[in-house]
Formats: sequence, structure tokens, C-alpha cells
Amino acid sequence: MIKLEMLRVFRVVAEQGNLSGAAKELGRTPSAVSMMLAQLEDHIGAPLFETDRKNRLTTMGRLVLEESNRATDAFARSLDAIERHRKSIAGTVRIATVPSATVTLLPEMVLKFRTQYPDVRLEISDVDSAAVHRRIRYEEADIGIVTAPAGGDQIADASVIMYDDLGIVSRADGEIANTPQSDAEQRGWGLLEREPLIANPLCRMVDHPTVQKLLLTCTLEARNTTALLSFVRRGLGATILPHSAIKGQSDDFTFFAPPDFPVRRALLKIANPDRTLTPAALAFWYRLVV
Repeated sequence: MIKLEMLRVFRVVAEQGNLSGAAKELGRTPSAVSMMLAQLEDHIGAPLFETDRKNRLTTMGRLVLEESNRATDAFARSLDAIERHRKSIAGTVRIATVPSATVTLLPEMVLKFRTQYPDVRLEISDVDSAAVHRRIRYEEADIGIVTAPAGGDQIADASVIMYDDLGIVSRADGEIANTPQSDAEQRGWGLLEREPLIANPLCRMVDHPTVQKLLLTCTLEARNTTALLSFVRRGLGATILPHSAIKGQSDDFTFFAPPDFPVRRALLKIANPDRTLTPAALAFWYRLVV
């Protein structure tokens, strides 16, 4: 009977072109390697090498090498799949998310998840939505969290986690915050003209002429929510964020959502449809709800 180990030894000898090199790679003696090759040739009933130097394959040898490659590669893939499955519950879940979700959504989700799966390692990176999609597509992340306009075109293979309102976040003692309520409601998104705009990707979801005009001339942009709030706190201007971004923060900030031009965004979870999530990643996926 031909055994897989015989095919593996034959493959290494064919790749090395000599017994000594193959023996070194396999961690065996040259005589043990030679004996296994002889057993394989006995089972096949034909020589696999043209000479004793093992550097030239016969026609049969080339055919057997091709089948050996297939067999040993398939076995290696199976072992890898088994090992991944074994480690899946106590493995790693990679999450790529937009920055606002890192601040507003994930802390509570991670807390709940870790009480049930304390041995699972969570790797969280915050990038913009386009980068999240790339990481999911190239299997650099297991789960992605992206943002999209509420009611916009449905993204394939995505599930809505939550909806929230976008509005103007400004410093509590700034000019925007001290605008009378009636005047603020009348000016709407035009309030942003009273302070410099600190741009971020969410601003581009506000299809309002004032916001679009300010985006063309603003000189400060950040993508990380923590950085944005730090800039606002320092009096560098105002920005656009969901109300949840300032929950739990100090009283340094105010939030105003123009009632005449409401803008809602959706947080969506995505995964690669061509890839099966590990049990641990699947467990986290199902907990991504509000």
C-alpha cells in the first residue's frame, strides 16, 4: 500500500535533487530516505529516477510527482483547517471599523463579548469605510463596521446595526453653542459658518450647500473621533458627528441636529461572503446589535 509519507519523501527528494539534501530537510538519514523511495518504487512497479543520483525523473516519476504534490498539498490544507478550527474558539477575531463606532458602539459590545469568551483575542483597527471594505475583501479582517447614509442604496452582504442622527458638535462655550435656539433652528447647518469646520468623512454625508462649501475651504481634517473631540475642546472649530459620540464625555461639548434638514447615518456590519467566519468571529457578529 502506498502511504502519504512515501509521497512526501519522494516529493522532497525530487525537489532537492539528491538524497543528502532531502534527508537533511526531512530530519532522517539518507539510508532511511533511500529505503522509503525503494518501497514506493516497489509498490508502483517502475523506477522514479533515471539514475541513482536522484536528479532526473523518469516519465513515471514526473507523473507520480504531480500526484504527490496534489496529495501532500491537500493534506496540508486539511491539517491547517483542522488547526484553525481547533483554535477558533480561543483564537483571534479581527475587526476593522470606522472610528465613530470604535468610540460609540464597540466598548459595550466588547465588554459583553469578553464575559462569555474571555480567551478570544480581539484586534480592533479604526479606519475609514473604504479601507474597511478593502480589509474585508482581502481577508485582512474578519468583521467590518462601515457607515452609510440611512435609506441609501443597500450594500450587498451588509446588515444594519443601528441608525443615528448626525449633527454639529461644538465647544460648550463657543459661538455656535451660545446661539439662541430660535436663531440656531433658522440657520440650521449654516451655524457651521460661525466657527472653523474640522472636517471628517461623515461631513460628506451631509448634502447641504453650506457644508459642501465649507469642505472646499476647511484647513483641518481628522478621521479619529478622539482627535476630533480634542480639537473641538481646544477651540479649533466645530465638526459633524453622531450624538452618541459625545455621550459620556464631559460638559465641554454641545450637539445640535438641524431639524429642517435631518441627516441620519446607518452603521452596517459586513463580512466577506466568500469566507466562512470562525465560531468566535460568528459569535461576535451576532452580538453586533443595538
